[in-house]
Amino acid sequence: MSEVAPKAVRGAIVSCYQFAITIGLMLAAITTNAVKNRNDSGAYRIPIGIQFAWAIILAVGLFLLPESPRFFVKRQQLDKAASALARVRGQPVDSEFVQDELAEIQANYEYEMLVGEVSWIGCFKGGIMNRNSNIRKVAIGTLLQMFQQWTGVNFIFYYSTIFFQQIGIQNAFLISMITTIVNVCSTPISFYTIERFGRRPLLIYGAVAMTICQFIVAIIGSVDSTNASCQKAMIAFVCIYIFWFASTWGPCAWVSIGEIFPLPIRSKGVAMSTASNWFWNCIIGVITPYMMQPAYGNLGTRVFYVWGSLCATCVVFAYFLVPETRGLSLEQVDKMMEEVSARKSAAFRPHSTYAGHMGMKDQTQVTQVDDFKV
Repeated sequence: MSEVAPKAVRGAIVSCYQFAITIGLMLAAITTNAVKNRNDSGAYRIPIGIQFAWAIILAVGLFLLPESPRFFVKRQQLDKAASALARVRGQPVDSEFVQDELAEIQANYEYEMLVGEVSWIGCFKGGIMNRNSNIRKVAIGTLLQMFQQWTGVNFIFYYSTIFFQQIGIQNAFLISMITTIVNVCSTPISFYTIERFGRRPLLIYGAVAMTICQFIVAIIGSVDSTNASCQKAMIAFVCIYIFWFASTWGPCAWVSIGEIFPLPIRSKGVAMSTASNWFWNCIIGVITPYMMQPAYGNLGTRVFYVWGSLCATCVVFAYFLVPETRGLSLEQVDKMMEEVSARKSAAFRPHSTYAGHMGMKDQTQVTQVDDFKV
């Protein structure tokens, strides 16, 4: 999605991926709430069976998905690249917008190929302190996805029913379903804010807000988790926490990993970042029961001290390492990371193009091909 989307709306489009995830979580919660009183095998067969429908929809959709123009450029199939670009931009193949953008993609690819083809081993070269090295970008991508999981959001969506039952909240299934509805309703806010305010502010201030909410829940629970008023307050702040996650870290992590990698390692970098997401998702899913069970950690509401502390580390990570990529083409992002640090990235303005650098067009003419209406 990052490779085919215009830069002006790229963040909003990629955020739709997270939005689809939230819808799936909500439907799962609704389904489990509906079958909670069944005493036969339908209690688990029905939720599992419904999942087949979405797998079929995904499989059919993949056949209709357009190939990325950057993929064709990488294969040096420029005619197909021009056709694919024209299709996703809604412009004729001979359009000046299409030809300029194609020239910039081609020039960027040729510039990067001067270094040579990047292998899997090559993804880990360049030095971690070099802000434009491959390993630095892989580290940012994998850590982004790790920290997204470390916010503790999947503790809510995977174990909230058991957690709410443990602290004495009635209708735990219903409350869990409500948290997923909050998740769905909050995510579309990012469609606007991610382009209006950028990726870095959402990651930084979103993590700050989540930290505050997590600690408030932990403190309230430590005071009296059995009091009805305290339980309502905890539910309220859990929902506020979910609002901040859904409108910031939920979509922003996916948007950022789709933008920070240069073409030669983009598929590998995104693959490793996504693998990091599911690896830590699995780890959290495995350790959470041990954190909560009376025979082991028995943390109860104190588990939010853990998630709150991890959210605080997200603030530090986002501030020092995550660059601002709003309003830049994928080729300009690579140039930005080469020239400025993450903390100064928001002020970066393109002053040259790869096409100009490679002699394919006037160096002083900065491409603005993604700004036209589609």
